[in-house]
Amino acid sequence: MLKQKKKHKKLRITEADFMLANRRAARLEEIAEHGRPVSFRKTVHKSKKIYDRKRLRASGWKNHDNELI
Repeated sequence: MLKQKKKHKKLRITEADFMLANRRAARLEEIAEHGRPVSFRKTVHKSKKIYDRKRLRASGWKNHDNELI
């Protein structure tokens, strides 16, 4: 009996692998250029017009402060 040769798996690069490799390469270039990672998305600006109970309590706002005499 002859032994069958094992088929070698071909390396397949998927689109997701390609995207991850490009992101990683861009990030490494950015670090090399600036000496540190640069983040553009720090925090989202919070509108003061939105009702925020936590912020109001911290500022000392109470319901009776706004009542008319």
